[in-house]
Amino acid sequence: MRTAMTRFASIVSVAIATTLLSAACSVVPTYHRPSMAIPASFKEEPGWRPAAPADDTPRNRWWTLLGDATLDDLQGRVLVSNQNLAAATAAYDQARALVREQRAALFPSLNLQAGANRAGSFDKNTTVVAGGTGSTGGNGAANNSSVNSSKRYSALVGASWEVDVFGRLRASASQAGALAQASAADLANATLAAQGELALDYVQLRATDAQADILTATIAGYERALQITNNRYAVGVVARVDILQAETQLRNARADAADLGRQRAALEHAIAVLVGESPSTFSLAKTDWTPQIPDIPAILPSTLLERRPDIAGAERRVAAANAGVGIERSAYFPTLDLTGSAGFTSSGVSNLFETASSVWSLGASGLMTLLDFGGRSARVAQARAAYEQTVAEYRQTVLIAFQQTEDQLAAARILTDVEQERAAATAAANRAEQLTLNQYVAGLVSYSDVITAQTTALAAREASVNATLNRQTAAISLIQAIGGYWDGGAPPSR
Repeated sequence: MRTAMTRFASIVSVAIATTLLSAACSVVPTYHRPSMAIPASFKEEPGWRPAAPADDTPRNRWWTLLGDATLDDLQGRVLVSNQNLAAATAAYDQARALVREQRAALFPSLNLQAGANRAGSFDKNTTVVAGGTGSTGGNGAANNSSVNSSKRYSALVGASWEVDVFGRLRASASQAGALAQASAADLANATLAAQGELALDYVQLRATDAQADILTATIAGYERALQITNNRYAVGVVARVDILQAETQLRNARADAADLGRQRAALEHAIAVLVGESPSTFSLAKTDWTPQIPDIPAILPSTLLERRPDIAGAERRVAAANAGVGIERSAYFPTLDLTGSAGFTSSGVSNLFETASSVWSLGASGLMTLLDFGGRSARVAQARAAYEQTVAEYRQTVLIAFQQTEDQLAAARILTDVEQERAAATAAANRAEQLTLNQYVAGLVSYSDVITAQTTALAAREASVNATLNRQTAAISLIQAIGGYWDGGAPPSR
């Protein structure tokens, strides 16, 4: 038995050497990352450049730039309880397990087989009768024929190995590894998307609260205006129509305030789902809105390909598709399987493990398809087309990344001016509203002038809040567009 195992080890050694020598003849095409024309600078911010490398600093807490402790707490809950992230994590775990499975196929497998059986044959003159088994005479009695039988016990250790001569198994392992890396990028992208969505919903909710405060103050002003109009109508100074116009303004403002409550509820429910909690048990208390607009760190266009997880995932799928071409190419070549077993077999349990009961076997088999009427070439063509598809999807992902970055750079630059103009317009509209109301009390203008001034002032105040919100939204979207923010010190703001 020792001689048999030695022979089997020799065969395995030769097969390993053959596999190593054939590695240089891999059927997988040499992989190169798809080329892209990368601009030297961004169109919308040509002077946007990094001041110093910051790759070694954390960038997973970019939302702290918004300066809101409640948002910080919610972001921590997203990482723990968000169900989309839980699903992405499970998908990544599956991909890692598949890598281990594919790598295991490169090595021999061992198995243990134990058995016991009894076998026999009936005498040729033996038949089955009512009284039992045997040959019958005229009276149906059984004769003295007996059944021949034997027992056999066995205990065997077997091994099998597909020798990866032409790289099919290595290509499969490489493909699984690339897909696992793509899954990791998907998880990172899902995390960034969930964090970004939470930040956007949160600042929208706080802006809604600010608009509600504006409407509360506006409603109080409209109520005073209605009281003034009632007083003037009581003394016969104005007509009934002025009261109706004032009441219309007041009720429209109250309706707008109620609708803001609906919008806030929807945003609160969305935040609850993002942090993995039922909307029925989740609530956010109203607080004063103190928006911060963060400065976004500059990057070069070339680094965008390295920072965006969706780009990384798309590139890894190109590599996996490239390995898929090699897997299909390997079908043109034969497969080689080695098998062997060693153990004991005996008719009795007592002498099963004696040297005389030992047995062994060695075997090798090869399989090669000679004719399949174009099936293999069709599969190779499919794999190549799948590779070209992933290349196109990768390039499209890169283009979209640049589009999103350019969009948000333009928004961040332009919305700064918009916010300043909205603030100035609000101050002017508030002054005009007060002057018009004073003139109405003095009897110099009609109430329709008051309504116009009030409507203009309310719209200006709401537009000013929206302008600040839009700047926050653009900053958050820009952070997502560049793949997250890194910060080595205190969060800057302006």
